[in-house]
Amino acid sequence: MNQISSLLNDCLIKTKHVEHAAIIKLKDGTVWASTTGFNLQPQSALLLSYAFCKNLLQVRREGLYFTEKHYKCVRADEGSIYLKNEDEGLIAVKTNSYILVGTYSEDMYPSVCVEAVEKLADYFRDKEN
Repeated sequence: MNQISSLLNDCLIKTKHVEHAAIIKLKDGTVWASTTGFNLQPQSALLLSYAFCKNLLQVRREGLYFTEKHYKCVRADEGSIYLKNEDEGLIAVKTNSYILVGTYSEDMYPSVCVEAVEKLADYFRDKEN
């Protein structure tokens, strides 16, 4: 396990309110690192990059089809996209260089998932400056 995967595990998975996590490089939409069991396909990573860069209004209106599920939009702005599908959700937060992705499932608190992903994004923003 590399250092970035360890960071995802330590900062997100260990909260017990983030099921899976990944970091996507904003420049080319590739997955830089992900947690065990989260096989984020290249087209899904590119879809999130595109959503932030060119498609926020559509995401707000229609939601997003991600990893074979349709998610309704809870929030979408230049820095964060929060999506929900029944008892599951997806949190994506953009920094200057990356998109951090965290998912939560039933019996997890969405607010803790949001807080953890946003906090890790703040850490990356500090490192980028």
